Amino acid sequence: MNKGLWALVWGLVAAVAFGAVAFVALHRGEPINALWLVTAATCAYALGYRFYARFIAAKILALDALRATPAERLENGRDFLVTNKWVVFGHHFAAIAGPGPLVGPVLAAQFGYLPGTLWILAGAVFAGCVQDFVILLFSVRRDGKSLTEMAKEETGTLGGLVAYAAVIAILLILLAVVALVVVNALKDSPWGTFTIAMTIPIALLMGLYLRRIRPGKVLEVSALGFVLVLLAIWGGQWISQHPTPAHAFTLSAQSLAIAIIIYAFAASVVPVWLLLAPRDYLSTFVKLGTIGLLGIGIVAIHPTLHMPALTRFIDGTGPVFAGRIFPFAFITIACGAISGFHSLISSGTTPKLIARETESPLVGYGAMMCESAVAVMAIIAACVLQPGVYFAINSPAGIVGQAAAATTTITNWGFPVSAAEMQSLAHAVGEQTLFNRTGGAPAFAVGMAHIFSQTLGGGTVMAIWYHFAVMFEALFILTILDAGTRVARFMIQDALGHIYEPLGRTSWYPSITFTSALIVAAWGFFLWQGVKDPLGGINSLWPLFGIANQLLATVALCVATTIIIKMHRAKYAAVTLIPLAWLVAVTFTASWQKIFDPSPRIGFLAQAKALAWGPTTSATSRLIFNNRLDAAVTCLLLVMVALVLIESGRHWMGVLTGRKQVLVKEAPFVMTRLAEERT
Repeated sequence: MNKGLWALVWGLVAAVAFGAVAFVALHRGEPINALWLVTAATCAYALGYRFYARFIAAKILALDALRATPAERLENGRDFLVTNKWVVFGHHFAAIAGPGPLVGPVLAAQFGYLPGTLWILAGAVFAGCVQDFVILLFSVRRDGKSLTEMAKEETGTLGGLVAYAAVIAILLILLAVVALVVVNALKDSPWGTFTIAMTIPIALLMGLYLRRIRPGKVLEVSALGFVLVLLAIWGGQWISQHPTPAHAFTLSAQSLAIAIIIYAFAASVVPVWLLLAPRDYLSTFVKLGTIGLLGIGIVAIHPTLHMPALTRFIDGTGPVFAGRIFPFAFITIACGAISGFHSLISSGTTPKLIARETESPLVGYGAMMCESAVAVMAIIAACVLQPGVYFAINSPAGIVGQAAAATTTITNWGFPVSAAEMQSLAHAVGEQTLFNRTGGAPAFAVGMAHIFSQTLGGGTVMAIWYHFAVMFEALFILTILDAGTRVARFMIQDALGHIYEPLGRTSWYPSITFTSALIVAAWGFFLWQGVKDPLGGINSLWPLFGIANQLLATVALCVATTIIIKMHRAKYAAVTLIPLAWLVAVTFTASWQKIFDPSPRIGFLAQAKALAWGPTTSATSRLIFNNRLDAAVTCLLLVMVALVLIESGRHWMGVLTGRKQVLVKEAPFVMTRLAEERT
């Protein structure tokens, strides 16, 4: 294709993107078609990947196809392993795509479809994808070192130690919360439990097939895995319909918690090629396949978005969660636009697998782009529901009441809904009731089942699609646990290596076993407490999830900006500095409000004070303690991240004014043995 025609094609894509985004942003009155959101997203991602990612790769990172990566130079068959780029992409996408892009946009839909859509698109293209891409490449050039080690080397000992403490604390919160979400999604669900359990032996078979039986035959193992996972999904449905096997796979919360803890330990200890990478690659089939089918369904039936562009709840009085559109819409959406957890994967397992530097845009920028597309689908799934139905599902009983009382409250807000309508919908998806099913996941499952049932099977199979969606959400979330535990193990090994050098070797099995057990025991303790005591454990830290994740992204962007400035590319530092400034404004504002806001629905201390005025019971005493603990932890994280910002700023000024000697601590250049494969 000649340059003129190529320019014309991309010019048309840009025009369509601008037109679709403008229509979504400015249209008022009549409901709009979901195709407008799909069109805007598709064009925005295409432009971002084609131009912005390429600009970053050429002008800032200077990708070198001839430079050997850690996977090649340090290959040990366990953690460092040259891996096919599509398998790496599958692992990376599966490891970063957790509950955030599914439930965050659904919850934020209480503000309307517009704020979430605009932030998901702009946040991903200019912030989330950029963070994942640059942190991945910087880690690749530093022997696959963790974010905390890079912070220590590039910002100094104080900044590194503070960053290490902050990252470990945040990571433990994230892993424990994610584990609790998986337990809640799979308990008493034989279909989901069986299907997800089967992905483990399927992944082991795929790993052996690709490593021992037919090395390098990615297409063959992909076809094998695809067929087997379809059989696992069908088998899960069959088991759920037959009492004896259903009973065997109907597990309590405690049993699931133990199983998840054992699985995460095993996934951290065994070689990456045997379980972690193939299982994540396998999960990607289901994740991207389902989202692709959802997109096809939206194109086929082009459903109407019944939720308005902006609702009355942008003032902070929303029933789903309290707080104004700024900053809480951005905190709630989180992973669909930018996620600090991604930076840990980009500096954890993935840089130890990637074969060529030139594959990092596909893996880093591209995988986050796909996760953002998931968030767009989640917005659509929530907004195709009637607003009254949406609020009946997502609003807690303490705000709207139960059943008939809830319908009256919500109808009086201007969003009509009836008890009969809710009962009919519950019956269609095979549930007793859908009232007060908070958390976002049930609403996403209902919206997803609604779209699928209109394209594949009709209303008679809506219950099947609903339970498939529940299983799909659990699968989405579980992959964070295995990769996150392994990443945490790397960080602990990096730290202990300064005390006793062998503990820092990622290939030394005593160190692997000890540090894996340490990490699993840490987040497993909070998980077990949360399962045993609904008012304690990680439940008390749940409100910190969004803020902690965005504070982690702030640390990652501080490290990225520091390295860019030290690389003598300060004129391009705005690529990470602008997202950093926005995140600081959002997270620090949200943190301040969560601690000190006078509304008991927002402020931790205000809620503790309100509870203290009521009758004292063991439950209220625990809730008072939890709110004060949340306030203290938020304050501590805020102070630590502020110290990282200050230390980073000192280094920026020192480098830019010439007071500090610039030492970029990259690994020495080594010519790749894979040069003949350059494309």
